[in-house]
Amino acid sequence: MNNIKKVLMGIALTLGTGAIINTAQACTRVIYKGTENLVMTGRNMDFSLPIPANLWLFPKGMDRDGSVGPHSVQWKSKYGSLIASSWDIATTDGMNEKGLVANLLWLLESRYPESAPSSTHPGLAISMWAQYVLDNFATVAESVEQLSKESFVVVTDMIPGTQKMTTVHMSISDATGDSAILEYIDGKLVIHHNPDYLVMTNDPPYPEQLAIQKYWQTISGSDFMPGTVKSSDRFVRANYFINNTPKTDDERVATAVLMSIMRHTSVPYGYSIAGHPNLSSTQWRVVADQTNLRYTFETVLSPNTFWVDLKQLDFSESSSAKMLDVSSGQIYAGEVSAHFHDAKPFKFQGLAL
Repeated sequence: MNNIKKVLMGIALTLGTGAIINTAQACTRVIYKGTENLVMTGRNMDFSLPIPANLWLFPKGMDRDGSVGPHSVQWKSKYGSLIASSWDIATTDGMNEKGLVANLLWLLESRYPESAPSSTHPGLAISMWAQYVLDNFATVAESVEQLSKESFVVVTDMIPGTQKMTTVHMSISDATGDSAILEYIDGKLVIHHNPDYLVMTNDPPYPEQLAIQKYWQTISGSDFMPGTVKSSDRFVRANYFINNTPKTDDERVATAVLMSIMRHTSVPYGYSIAGHPNLSSTQWRVVADQTNLRYTFETVLSPNTFWVDLKQLDFSESSSAKMLDVSSGQIYAGEVSAHFHDAKPFKFQGLAL
């Protein structure tokens, strides 16, 4: 089969698996595995509305409540974490002191359990889903083992400023390079656990993303790659570039490689098409170095990229929560741990039951 036919078939497959793709909320997550066991995870936050983000230090030993009323999950954080908030009501990205990373990405097909929280099956607000993982687990394997028991009900809620319910799936990765994707499909938790799962975008559900990947591996990216902002197209491009860029143990070079891939799969800020008022554009990007515990962050509204050295942060139980204000137009450069200040932890959005 010649290359033109392959390209056309690839386009058909991409559209066939995601013909109706919700581009209103879109993100990309990529794992980089270098030499000498260097592991990093990058993510883009794409959204159709301004989605202010701040960086928060949460120490270990914090008492948590699942924020869905009297039958909420209760726990005390075992590990400290550095997280990126959304509107200071939810954790959407972060890394804990053990190098475990959690990322929330949009998935239109998400359907959460219909049963209400109860004394025997407590509830957890979706705003806390990623934080629950960062608070309680050190590795992907440990996370999968515990979360697969479905000991709580995830309770979704409205997105601020919209009439849409939150529908997300979660990726987790750790310092060993292990990876898992967790999706609620038809009310059941489905876990895809494999260290080879390096890339994740949005719709369709992950098994269909893998089918797209399998097909496009037969086509050389040097000949053709799909170039739209659709989830399936970004998935193809991210897969190609993560497998065709240098592997190194130099954290500075690796960060540059991964950040360039995240930029290549970004959506231009303010991007719009007539008749599609809710298209997403990239708001901010992260590269989490899980080997060296460094969290590199950039917002598209700032000229600078900066980073946080988690080894410079105090995660002990005797310490307090701290915040780095990123949402008010501040400009940072270089390592910024000294700029965090004591702050009352934000209240996770939940249900008043």
